[in-house]
Amino acid sequence: MGARFRVVAVLPWLVGLVAGALALGPALGPGYVLRYDMLFVPDLSLSTVLAGADGFPRAIPSDAVVALLSLVLPGDAVQTLALLAVFTLGGAGAFRLLAGLVSGDGRMPGAVLAAGAAAGVAYVWNPFVAERLLLGQWAALLGYAGLPWVLRAVVRTASARPGAGLAGLVRSLVPAAVGGFSSVVLSALTAGPQVLAGPRRGRNAGLFALGLVLVSLPWLLPSLTSGAATDPAGAEAFAARADTPFGTVASLLALGGVWNSGAVPPGYGEPVTALARLLLSAVSLTGWAWWLYRSRPVVGVGLSVSAAVGFGIAVLGVSAPGREFLAALIGLWPGFGPLRDGQLYLAPLALVQALGLGAVALWLLRALPGRGGGDSALPVRLEVQEARGERGDRGESGAWSLPLWRVVAVVFTMLLPVVVLPGLLWGAGGRLTPVEYPGAWLAAQEAVAADERPGAVLVLPWSAYRGLEWSGEPVVVLDPATKLFDRRTLWNDDLSIGTPDGGRVVVSGEDTRAREAARLLEPDPVTGLPSAERVSDQDALAELLGGLGVRYVVVSAPVDNRFWSGSEALSPVVEGADMTLLEVREQHISVDKDDISGLEVTSGLVTVGAIIWSMARSGSSLGFQRPQPLKERGARKEIPK
Repeated sequence: MGARFRVVAVLPWLVGLVAGALALGPALGPGYVLRYDMLFVPDLSLSTVLAGADGFPRAIPSDAVVALLSLVLPGDAVQTLALLAVFTLGGAGAFRLLAGLVSGDGRMPGAVLAAGAAAGVAYVWNPFVAERLLLGQWAALLGYAGLPWVLRAVVRTASARPGAGLAGLVRSLVPAAVGGFSSVVLSALTAGPQVLAGPRRGRNAGLFALGLVLVSLPWLLPSLTSGAATDPAGAEAFAARADTPFGTVASLLALGGVWNSGAVPPGYGEPVTALARLLLSAVSLTGWAWWLYRSRPVVGVGLSVSAAVGFGIAVLGVSAPGREFLAALIGLWPGFGPLRDGQLYLAPLALVQALGLGAVALWLLRALPGRGGGDSALPVRLEVQEARGERGDRGESGAWSLPLWRVVAVVFTMLLPVVVLPGLLWGAGGRLTPVEYPGAWLAAQEAVAADERPGAVLVLPWSAYRGLEWSGEPVVVLDPATKLFDRRTLWNDDLSIGTPDGGRVVVSGEDTRAREAARLLEPDPVTGLPSAERVSDQDALAELLGGLGVRYVVVSAPVDNRFWSGSEALSPVVEGADMTLLEVREQHISVDKDDISGLEVTSGLVTVGAIIWSMARSGSSLGFQRPQPLKERGARKEIPK
C-alpha cells in the first residue's frame, strides 16, 4: 500500500519532468538560452527590476523572482529551473485535474493514472507550448502551467469556508503571479466561467476577483500611474497566422497559429505532420464532448465556455474587420492591449484537448464514468471501476482484464502528442542551445556595477532585438544589454514585425523616456547610431546624453568607432569584438539617482504577504494536496465540511 501511494504521489510530477527533459534537452546544460524574449543574464539586479521603467511594468514579477533566485544560484541555473517548472507544473496539473474529476482525492485506479498521464503529456506537448517556448515567453508559459491548478482550486472553493477558499486560490495563482499580466488574464479567462457556472457564484466570484487582484499588484498599480499607451498597430502585427497548409482557423484549432514564423517548431508546417496534429485535436475534442455527454464533469460547462471564448478572441484577429475592431478597442483604452496577441488565448482550449485525450484513454480502458458520475466534483471520489454501463472481466485478483489491443492503444495515446510534434524534441531540434556570455560583456557589467554614481545606460544600436554572433544559431533575441546592468537602461522598445504580404508593421514602444531619447538622438535607421549631425559635434552629443541622465553608452554590435573616436566627452571603458562600453564625462551629466518607487515596493510586499499567508494557512482542504493513502475497498472520501 505504501509503495502504491508513493507512486500515485510522484507519477504526475514525473510525467511533466520527463516531458520537460525530452523537450528541453541541451537547454538544461550550462549556459544561457537566448531566444527572442527569453533573456537571462548573470546576476540580474533586483533593485533595477524594482525601479522599473516608464511604460507598463509587465516583466516586474518574473524578473523580480529571477533576481531573487540569482542571489543564491547562477543565472543559468535559474533559467533551467524556470523552464523545467513549466513542464513539470503543467504536466502534473493536468494529470491531477483529470484524476480529481474522475476519482476525487481518493484511490486512483490504474486506468485513471494512465488517463492522467495522457492528459499531462498532451497539455505540455503541443504547438501552443512549442511556439511560445520558441518565442522565449517562459513567464507566460509558467502561468499557462498553473491553469489546471487554478481551475482545481476554483472547484474546491465551492465547498470551503471563505478564508480557506481564498487561501487555496492565492496558492494556485502563484505561477500567474510570477508570469505577470498575461498569465493573470489567462487565469481569469480559464477559471472565470467556472466560477460563474458553479454554486455560490456570488461569493466565489468575489473571492476569485480578490485573489486575482492580490497577485497582480506588482504590475497592476504601477501600470495605473505609468501614463503609457498601447499602439493599436499591434492588432495587425500580433494577429494569428497560418502555420499549417490548412489555413489560420485550422492552425488555431490545432493549437498553433502564432504570429511569428520564426517560432514554428521544425517540421510542423509540413502537410503530414500538420494533418496528424489536426486529427489529434479533433480526436481530443471528440473525447471531451463524449465525456461531457456521459458524465457531465463539474468543470465541463465552465471550461468549455472558456475554450470557446478564447478561440473566439484568437479568430477575431484573422479577418480585417476583426483587426479593425481590436485596434479600435485598444485605441479606446490601453487596457485592451493584451487582446492583440489572440493566439495566446488558446490556453483553455489546450486544457480542454488535454482532458479530452485523457477521456479517450479512459474510454479505451472502459473506465469512463457513465451518467452516474454526472454530479462529480473534485472532493468526491467516484468508483470508476463500477461506472454505470461499463462491464469487464475481473481476474482472481480483482483487477480488470482487457484485450491487449486496448492496452497498446492507451500507451500509443499517451505518446501521440510527441509522435505528431517531433519538432519539440531535444531543444526543438537544437534551437534551444545554451551559450556563454563573452568576456567583454561581463567586464562591462562589472565596470558599471563598480560605479556608485547615478546615471542610466543608453543601449545602442537603437534596435531592441538583434542577432548576436556569439549566440550560436543566428536567432533574434532581445539585446542582453537591456538587462545586464544594475541601473536604468534606455533602449528602443519599438517592435518591427514583418507581415505576410512582405511589408512591416512597427508597434510603438511604451517607454516615454525612450521615445524622448529617440527624438533627440535621431538614430540612423541603418546603423542604429545617432545621426551624422549628432555625431559630428561630440561635445553637444555628450551634453544631450547627460541631459537624458545617461552616464554610460553601450554599443552591443561590431561597428566602427567613428561614434566616439577623438572625443574627450565620450571615453571607452571596455572594448570588445562586439561590445563597447563608453562613459560620458562627469561635467555633462545632470541626473538624480533612480529611486525605487514606494508603489512598487508596497504592492510587491502585499502580494508576497498574501502568498505567504496562503501557504502557511493550516486546515485547508484546498491547494496542492497529496493523494490520500489507500483505504479498504468501498471506503469513500466525503466532501470536507
